[in-house]
Amino acid sequence: MESKELKNFIFQGDKVFLPHISVDCVIFGFHDNQLKVLLLKWKEGPWCLPGGFVKHDESVDDSAIRVLYERTGLKNIFLQQFHTFGHPMREKGKKTSDPKSWISKRFISVGYYALVEFSKVKPRPDILSTDCKWWDVHKVPSLIYDHKQIMNKALEAIRFDLNDHPVGYNLLPGKFTMPELQRLYETILDEKLDRRNFQKKILVLDFLVKLKERKIGGAHKAPFLYTFDKKKYAQALKQGVKSSW
Repeated sequence: MESKELKNFIFQGDKVFLPHISVDCVIFGFHDNQLKVLLLKWKEGPWCLPGGFVKHDESVDDSAIRVLYERTGLKNIFLQQFHTFGHPMREKGKKTSDPKSWISKRFISVGYYALVEFSKVKPRPDILSTDCKWWDVHKVPSLIYDHKQIMNKALEAIRFDLNDHPVGYNLLPGKFTMPELQRLYETILDEKLDRRNFQKKILVLDFLVKLKERKIGGAHKAPFLYTFDKKKYAQALKQGVKSSW
């Protein structure tokens, strides 16, 4: 039985939203040396990526920003458009209680990936779902439609983008060690990196600030803490870094 709220959402349909254009957001977080992805559990169906239709009065980018905020409660997050998905059979098998409903028709989806700090996210389900939670990217359950393909495409995009743009500002705490930053890159790339080579390359990019503080509590010699120079990091995002890991 559909809720009154859901029926109202479906009734409003194309009065509020463009009926054939949607966004799907692949939201990545980093926690316990694992790359996580935020997923929704449909009320009557499998898990899916957070997404939604584009409103008549908003741009596609603004739609993605809205979806990101509604699911995480975060603003001003790095968000990158990476691919458009429009195969004619991408929603084969989709069902609603009304076969003539606007949400039962084919639509094209624009994919975005976001990088967020895991600890700051408060996962919130949407009107069509019952749960919203993090999953290890290696342990993702069966996803609806082509959402697994979208997630894998986002992983390919972020790994490729590492050669042109820095990551870490939205994935790590304000202060971190060089080994922690290296583990982040290794987790995203899903491969081991040489410690000395990584440190040399990352320091040349010149967006890190070495602090006088050391991280305490470890079994080995306490490593120095670093933080990002926000201005230089933003410049590196805009201009690119041209590295190869």
